[in-house]
Amino acid sequence: MLPRDLSPWGMFMQADIVVKAVMVGLVFATAATWTVWLSKTIELVRLRRNARAALRELANARCTDDAVRQVGEGAVAQLLEGAVTELGLSTDRMDKEGIKARIASRLQQIEAAASRRVAFGTGVLATIGSTGPFVGLFGTVWGIMNSFIGISKSQTTNLAVVAPGIAEALLATALGLVAAIPAVVIYNLFARQIASYRALLGDGSAEISRLVGRDLDSGTLLVRRHLAAAE
Repeated sequence: MLPRDLSPWGMFMQADIVVKAVMVGLVFATAATWTVWLSKTIELVRLRRNARAALRELANARCTDDAVRQVGEGAVAQLLEGAVTELGLSTDRMDKEGIKARIASRLQQIEAAASRRVAFGTGVLATIGSTGPFVGLFGTVWGIMNSFIGISKSQTTNLAVVAPGIAEALLATALGLVAAIPAVVIYNLFARQIASYRALLGDGSAEISRLVGRDLDSGTLLVRRHLAAAE
């Protein structure tokens, strides 16, 4: 008869302190993975819905002034605000192509900042996915090492001596996989969703550039009058 309880909880309670630390760390990593999944899923759903609504408003706008009045809050609104700010800093004597280039540069900067914000937190998933199996492997190696120490001390290869350490090692391996596999899958899912969101921001920048170019080529900077009135 085996002298130990080989249920998962029993193996954890009777494991070496190092193996316990590995298991606890992997459990916390698993909890962190699902916490990031929940928070980022809610955030991405909200951001993508907001961006799509803003793109519809931009498509219906005939000039930059219309877009300013129609587009609500969000990343696309920040892009529009950046374009309006650059228009406000420009004068009639400036070259139109230079103004367009500066607006495009400002839009790229705002778009990159929004992309960094939405990607914040996903690096944790990449770290867990890449290190989880190795942390579990460390617990495996430590558990097997304890098994060999038990064999050496008891001078026997009886299964009752070997089984507890091997079981602890296998449990650590399983927890490592439980932590790593969802993290990798969720990270790849978020990577696709973030790329889709970035594409929406790129569409917003292109639409804003068209509106600004339309205003500049028509010779009327209606946004400047709007800003002057607001001041």
